[in-house]
Amino acid sequence: MTHAIREATGADLDPLAQVWHDAWHEAHAAHVPQELVDLRTLADFRARLPLMLPDLRTAGAPSAPLGLCVIRDDEMQQLFVAPAARGTGLAAALLHDAEARLAASGVTEAWLDVVIENARAIRFYQREGWRLGRRADMALDTTEGPGTFTLHVQIMTKPLHSAP
Repeated sequence: MTHAIREATGADLDPLAQVWHDAWHEAHAAHVPQELVDLRTLADFRARLPLMLPDLRTAGAPSAPLGLCVIRDDEMQQLFVAPAARGTGLAAALLHDAEARLAASGVTEAWLDVVIENARAIRFYQREGWRLGRRADMALDTTEGPGTFTLHVQIMTKPLHSAP
């Protein structure tokens, strides 16, 4: 299945916040400290999305997105899809779009972090050519401010090649 990846718009922010909230809780809530789960409210996701808009891509009908992907500097920062889009190739399409955007900006090696216990995500990224790197403490952004929560995560990396 082919997915049309597009820039997100303001009309996408509320439904994307819901997708992000629901998918984050499904994938992470059982594996992170309760203090972080308590910070990850729908309002938290909604408040952080506008800041990501310049680097936020999605797919699906306007105002009815099925997933999101955010890059920042040399990082593939966020990748989440709605349950209805799982198994359709959307996650891979969003990831490939992120890799292409990173490479186009001159990044030669991209990185991402994943919750260590999230074996499903780690397997997905490995299938897509990402490799395990070091484990590190990451300062996460919350509505309480940038870098206000520290979490021990798995870093994964991937060499990127710019298009000729």
